[in-house]
Amino acid sequence: LMAVMEAVKKSNRDVEGRVLEFSGIEYMIRGRGYIKGLKDLAEIAVSTDGRGTPVLLKDVADIKLGPEIRRGLAELDGQGEVTAGIVVVRFGENVLHVIERVKERIKKDIVPSLPKGVEIVTTYDRSDLIERSIDTLKEEIIKLSIAVSVVCIVFLFHLPSALVVILTLPIAILISFICMFYLGLTSNIMSLSGIAIAIGAMVDASIIMVENAHKKLEEWEEAGRPGNRTDVIIEAAKEVGPSLFFALLVISVGFLPVFTLQAQAGRLFKPLAYTKTFAMLFSSFLAVTLTPVLMTLFVRGKIRHEDRNPISIILRKLYEPVAAISLRFRKTVIVIALIIMALTAYPFIKLGSEFMPPLYEGTLFYMPVTVPAAGITEVSKLLQLQDRLLKKFPEVAQVFGKAGRAETATDPAPLEMFETVINLKPEAQWRPGMTVETLKNEMNDALSIPGVANSFTMPIKARTDMLSTGIRTPVGIKVLGANLEELERIGKEIENAVKDVPGTRSAYAERVTTGYFLDFNINRKEIARYGLSVDDVQEIVQTAVGGMNLTTTVEGRQRYPVNVRYARELRNDVEKLKRVLVPVKMGAPSSGGGMGPGGPSAGGARPLLQVPMGQLADIRIVKGPTAIKSEEGLLSLYVYVDFTGRDVGGYVDDAKKKVASLKIPEGYRLEWSGEYEYLVKTHERLKVVLPLTALIIFVLIFLNTKSITKTLIVLLAVPFSLVGSFWLLYLLDYNMSIAVWVGIIALAGLDAETGVVMLLYLDLAHEKWRREGKLNSLQDLRESVMYGAVKRIRPKMMTVSVILAGLIP
Repeated sequence: LMAVMEAVKKSNRDVEGRVLEFSGIEYMIRGRGYIKGLKDLAEIAVSTDGRGTPVLLKDVADIKLGPEIRRGLAELDGQGEVTAGIVVVRFGENVLHVIERVKERIKKDIVPSLPKGVEIVTTYDRSDLIERSIDTLKEEIIKLSIAVSVVCIVFLFHLPSALVVILTLPIAILISFICMFYLGLTSNIMSLSGIAIAIGAMVDASIIMVENAHKKLEEWEEAGRPGNRTDVIIEAAKEVGPSLFFALLVISVGFLPVFTLQAQAGRLFKPLAYTKTFAMLFSSFLAVTLTPVLMTLFVRGKIRHEDRNPISIILRKLYEPVAAISLRFRKTVIVIALIIMALTAYPFIKLGSEFMPPLYEGTLFYMPVTVPAAGITEVSKLLQLQDRLLKKFPEVAQVFGKAGRAETATDPAPLEMFETVINLKPEAQWRPGMTVETLKNEMNDALSIPGVANSFTMPIKARTDMLSTGIRTPVGIKVLGANLEELERIGKEIENAVKDVPGTRSAYAERVTTGYFLDFNINRKEIARYGLSVDDVQEIVQTAVGGMNLTTTVEGRQRYPVNVRYARELRNDVEKLKRVLVPVKMGAPSSGGGMGPGGPSAGGARPLLQVPMGQLADIRIVKGPTAIKSEEGLLSLYVYVDFTGRDVGGYVDDAKKKVASLKIPEGYRLEWSGEYEYLVKTHERLKVVLPLTALIIFVLIFLNTKSITKTLIVLLAVPFSLVGSFWLLYLLDYNMSIAVWVGIIALAGLDAETGVVMLLYLDLAHEKWRREGKLNSLQDLRESVMYGAVKRIRPKMMTVSVILAGLIP
């Protein structure tokens, strides 16, 4: 064997010999010795018989073209194996543009060159999801703009005035897109959502300024039109401008907690926070610069008096008795409000918790786990069976399964790791009443195969989760300690415990010590008798049994490794492996070993011996770890848990109670991971950031009002407004998630803005009464409050209506 290895290594080489000059021409010298195919390998001389007859490689070995050892496979629709290719996009690239260029290259350059009967089938294409999402959001932004315009026209009954509000909207959006471009933010679901949810609030300031100009012009016309119309409009803008600027600034600052989110939550919501903040900041700037200019140009012609506006008449009739009763029974109203707020504790406590609400990607991702050590033949059968069962569902369009690793260093997946992409048909083609969760439950029942733990997720979510925590299921339990056997025992106990938790779909603890190994334990005393080293024996194990790549042939642009090993029939069981021969150097003792061909030499030197491997090493089958994980300096084991019909927080709370009954040895500990880990980390961060943001908002409102009392009045309205949020979430059976908290943060900013606007009109009414000498009694104070609250209901309802109309689409 060693002679074969040496002969092959020395028979595949090109060299250069510098240059020679003949007849004034310079010739570069090349020694051509590369192996160019199987024929060249067959003609390699291993030795001679001493009489000039060479012993060629083809005389002592079978030479053939064969495959590399497979550590992965792919399968389509349960019909059989296929060859699969994966396109990896560089970090920061535009995914949609890359996919389009890949499709174009495949269509133009690859498909025409394919052999007859070979075709390329796309098994996962993210561009459809991206295009559908962006198209939907673009449509919604147009609908939002139309809704805002309609509200303005209905309330003001003056189309040119509505144009003032409408024109500021596209300008603010356009500037936001310019900022996105220069900051490198892509147009995606979250960034466009930030603009979508900001549209209603973006026009609030312009609406109030236009409405206030209408009111001032009404009074100006009643007074006989003294002075200049433009001065009246500018005075109206000055009256409300500063407070509105601070109100919009409060909304912008309210999103500071979102910028502090880390990891997955940060990557998801920061684009939304950036675009919403840009939109609000620019709309604030436009409100105090562009809007007054536009008002002087468009707020002309006949202005319908608010008392003749049917919308305003209805609103006043509805709100006036409510406001009167509230002022008459002030203490009772406050007590009732406090009671309602206290009762809201019930739905808040009952709300479930999750990191993110499920985002339906249009594709399912099936990631089962099975026991290690299954051979590639059995893995192929199992994968094909699973894909065939999945393809039977009428909602499924295509099933593409992969097991093991791809031919890349970035995919170190073991054979027992399955990943199946389930492309679904459009929902209109599903069975009546079918939902994603119901479909996953039916698939889980159909795939109840012994030794397999099922897990369903979405492709993008799966990759994000695995990169973040290494856990492929919604909940994972990490067991940390010093001994693998003990970790596996604890993991099995946890697996059995959480299976009894209501909602559990599957639970599986990694079997870290169930890999099968064929160990060659070298006897150092025995090899010393033959003058062998451990490396001498290991080289035979590595080559004769495992197969070693000795060199690489150069055949044009193609390269093939040359591998040497014993034939399969000489290494397919332990007894035959014991007969693998290890060459012994000359001069070794003659006893106990097999003698090679030829007798003793004339000089008395001993012949080359071949010693059976079984005499030099103890060969046995043992079980051990196929992979070793470590975290924080400790060995680790994962327990994967998938569940259905429950929120993450509630499920983990119940699971913790079950696991708490187990006895965990000293020196070992548990960590709850997966989606739950990010939920906890984000909550801890928000506990710090939210109070800090509230303090900043308090300072901003105080700078505007110059009064602690007024500031507290504005801020104390926020908790009462959250009452409706929590009751609605409870009634609609929504869970508290990071997305919901982001919505509540946005709501709190809008509440503060509404409070500032209400306070602004109460102050203006109070100042008007004082200026006109009407503020002489408590009754006069009540009348001024009623005027500020009821008579100025139109601008407040306009802002609220615009925000609601903007969110309905």
